[in-house]
Amino acid sequence: MGDMANLFETGRFAQPSDQDEAADEAQEAADEAAEEVRRRLAAEAGDVEAMSVLGAMLLRRGDFDGAESHLRAATAAGDRAAANNLGVLLHQRGYADEAAGWWRIAAVAGSAPAAHALGRHFRERGDEPAAEYWLRQAAEQGHVLGAYALADLLEHRGDEAGARRWMRAAAERGHREAAYRLARTLDRNAGHRRDGRDEGDTEAADEAEQWYRQAAARGHRRAALHLGTILEKRGELKEAGRWYLTSAKDGEARAACALGFLLRDAGDTESAAVWWLRAAQDGDGNAANALGALHAERGETQTAERWYRAAMDAGDDNGAYNLGLLCADQGRTTQAEQWYRRAAYAGHREASNALAILLLRSGDETGAEPWFSKAAEAGSVDAAFNLGILHAGRGEERAALRWYERAASAGHTEAAVQVGMARLRDGDEREAERFLRCAAGGGSAEAAYRLATVLDARRPPAPEHELGEPAHEKSECEEWYERAASQGHRRAQVRVGMMAAARGDVVEAARWYREAAEAGSRNGAFNLGLLLAREGSEPEAVVWWRRAADAGHGRAALRLALVCARRGELAEGQRWADLAVSLGPREVGERAARLRDALRQELSA
Repeated sequence: MGDMANLFETGRFAQPSDQDEAADEAQEAADEAAEEVRRRLAAEAGDVEAMSVLGAMLLRRGDFDGAESHLRAATAAGDRAAANNLGVLLHQRGYADEAAGWWRIAAVAGSAPAAHALGRHFRERGDEPAAEYWLRQAAEQGHVLGAYALADLLEHRGDEAGARRWMRAAAERGHREAAYRLARTLDRNAGHRRDGRDEGDTEAADEAEQWYRQAAARGHRRAALHLGTILEKRGELKEAGRWYLTSAKDGEARAACALGFLLRDAGDTESAAVWWLRAAQDGDGNAANALGALHAERGETQTAERWYRAAMDAGDDNGAYNLGLLCADQGRTTQAEQWYRRAAYAGHREASNALAILLLRSGDETGAEPWFSKAAEAGSVDAAFNLGILHAGRGEERAALRWYERAASAGHTEAAVQVGMARLRDGDEREAERFLRCAAGGGSAEAAYRLATVLDARRPPAPEHELGEPAHEKSECEEWYERAASQGHRRAQVRVGMMAAARGDVVEAARWYREAAEAGSRNGAFNLGLLLAREGSEPEAVVWWRRAADAGHGRAALRLALVCARRGELAEGQRWADLAVSLGPREVGERAARLRDALRQELSA
């Protein structure tokens, strides 16, 4: 065995070549010619089987005249295969009724192919009972095409159970279209019950995948597309890409488009563009939109517009919507409205919402509201939220709350915040907490802060430690304050700073106060000033109090007045005291007024 391997590797054994393949084809042709000669001699000698086989050979070659005489002779001698083939020949020549007669003879004699052909003949003429009878005869004899045709007929008549049974039978015998259609049926049935999915639905989905896989393996391009989609949803991107590629190479535009998105998500934009181009040229509007978006990102607006128009011409309403977005970005408001309207009239809900926003910004609230309503009724969550804002602006709180609730139930975070705050105003704290938790969990810093304040108000006084030191365990409200603070919520940052200061963590408190103050929080600036003053950094404290006072913080102005009075800067102190009186609150104003009067007397003395 080793010697053979060595000889093979050295090339001393002949390798297959193009010449060898040509020689093989020539040999096959010679063998077929020799077989035909043998069959012809046997047929001339009266061999019925030879007549039938020779007729079939000539029929496959397209020699109808030569085939017919041999098939008729074999049929007259009782050969059912010849009767079936004679029917095929006559059908191809346009003599359908005569063909059906011969198929009937062959089918009665037990020919499954003839029964299938006869069933197809009756179905083409609208005689479904006769078609079902003969197709069932073929299917029950194990004829694959008969089983598939019977399943197709039963599905057309609404007999789902019967259709599935025979579709499965055809699929199990290797019929790829039957495997695909069986998978589609199982997939649809599982999808219809997806909200309340049970173990049976999972089994149906798994079985659908197996049939997609079998059909795809036999070269069914749409099955390969669906299989790729299933795998992509499951996160098996490598295998999904392989099936998309198989389908795309076979000419499935949707697979080429899906492959483009897969490549884009993997960072290979150039390859993605190649597949999108191929799909778009085959009429896929989604791929044309993707190309338009790609060129728009690159600043190539003219090319982007061309592809958006191609998407629109392919029947994809997203093309008109994207053209509207492109024009709006360029400040071409009139054209943007035109394209939004075109997409909106076609039922594009996001275009309806965008059109309404455009009209609202131009002052046409009356024209905007119907488009918001149309988009919201079509399922646009943003439009429902926008309707809430519209009604709230008019003081129509009930209508606003109704739309906010609708948007919140669909997962709109800001709408949930609005519903939560409305419930707080109504005194329904439990319901408010529910909506605020949803919004906070969705990433809303305002909701996290509001939720923290609700929980904070319920919090009992902190227990005292045995040694007289307060024991501290982080509560849920503190966690929500911190989440809001980490998202940049200024009031939450001040609150977290206050809690840190209460624990004695000066460094942490200063960090949060400073972050809030630098973001424009006057309370953060005032508290940071207090902290710095206590730590002996009064000059820096004055800087932050000044910033807070300039922003309207009365206590900061009073602190500055006291600092100036202590330093002997009486006129400056009086100025800050005057500001504190005007800013308040009342107790601050009263103290500031007394200080101002004292400073005035000191100045006049």
